[in-house]
Amino acid sequence: MPEFFTSIGTLLDGSFLQAGALWALRTIPGFPPIIQTVHILGIAIVMGTVVMLDLRILGLAVPSQKISEMTKRVMPWLWWALASNFISGSFFLLGRPNRYFNNPIFGWKLSFLIPAILLTLFFHLMSKQQDGYWESNSKRLWTARGIALVSLGLWIMVAMAGRWIAYVEYIYYPA
Repeated sequence: MPEFFTSIGTLLDGSFLQAGALWALRTIPGFPPIIQTVHILGIAIVMGTVVMLDLRILGLAVPSQKISEMTKRVMPWLWWALASNFISGSFFLLGRPNRYFNNPIFGWKLSFLIPAILLTLFFHLMSKQQDGYWESNSKRLWTARGIALVSLGLWIMVAMAGRWIAYVEYIYYPA
């Protein structure tokens, strides 16, 4: 891992943020499985909204609904789910910062997550410029399709890296 990441883990280790996360994880009855369930449900919502919208843009799903209409419907769900995942994931990240910031897969997850969020934000902001923005001409529609393909790939890699984080210890530190 880059020294920048490991230094963040070291900085957070022993901090009041770690103490608060560990207190919640250790003290509140049932909190770890509850917060992990919230995180998994958030992942399901993010993936569901992104995949549905991207497949619509690519012309592979819900052809009866306009892209702009679907964007208006799914984007609020996506942003709320991302906020929920940020909060729920923070408990685990802050509880064991060195486990994550020293894990190369966590770096990969962030390297997919940040562009995925920025690309989604770009798509959403452009959609708000005018009703039917992406459908207004063929050049924009092809741009939207390119964005949809990249978006699908990024979000799939985010999900895969997120799952892989838990198992990387078996790869680097076999029993």
